[in-house]
Amino acid sequence: MAYANVNGIKINYVVQGSGPPLIMLAPGGFDSTIESWSTRGVWKDLKPLETLAREFTLIAYDRRESGRSGGRVEPHTWWLWAAEAAGLLDHLKIDRAWVIGGCMGVSVAVALGAYFPERCAGLLLHWPVGGYRWRAKGHMNFDKHVAFARANGLAAVAQRARKASGFWADPECGPWASVLAQDVGFAASYVKQDLETYLALVAHSRDVLFNDTMPSGASGEQLMALKMPAFIMAGDDASHSTSSAHALRELIPGAALSALMPPQQNAASVGAWIRDSVAAAQNGRRAA
Repeated sequence: MAYANVNGIKINYVVQGSGPPLIMLAPGGFDSTIESWSTRGVWKDLKPLETLAREFTLIAYDRRESGRSGGRVEPHTWWLWAAEAAGLLDHLKIDRAWVIGGCMGVSVAVALGAYFPERCAGLLLHWPVGGYRWRAKGHMNFDKHVAFARANGLAAVAQRARKASGFWADPECGPWASVLAQDVGFAASYVKQDLETYLALVAHSRDVLFNDTMPSGASGEQLMALKMPAFIMAGDDASHSTSSAHALRELIPGAALSALMPPQQNAASVGAWIRDSVAAAQNGRRAA
């Protein structure tokens, strides 16, 4: 593993394999790490960092405020996370890459496509998040943190974060939990903030990220303006609503939605979906 400075933040990343570059936006909600590609859902069996390295140059990283990456207290937006992915490509001197997102990583992927389309060869969108229950979960988790911080103060947040496994797993510890747990200097500055200013920032982040029941990451207008190959595989639970996958298919021009639902999704079928989707897009470009 290595570290890059992206917009003044230390980003932990790994590059391996050969072939077309594929930047990987990990599943796991706010706890989006390299390890997620070998510990969550179908990825536990697929282990894409091993099995896809023969076909792709894989770029995986801990998103800011996750894993071993650093962070900064500022409003979270989909643009901010998309800019981080583009900045990592800049660091690696990669002009254009395929983009795969899982879970909330899908939202970052479509934001990357919307704000930095020139960097995207195509999008692979596995289990997009969205819908009423996803929005409710996002608000609930942020609100739990706001309530805990207001009742106990930021020093208590920092103390709790040192024992927590991440914001999405322990919402009271907040979006900066992983940085608080590993960076003493960051924690010292964090606890000195004005509480009301901080809580307003957290509420703003909540309202920007979870503003409606559409698939998260880009507006309908932005999705309709995408001009790159897009391939979608649906989930079917409270956070990964099937309706979100259908909305992306309806809005992204020419997007292809896999017929495979979660019972048919396994290491072999998802791996084939990734390889076949990229091959189909490449063959289509050559045919044109």
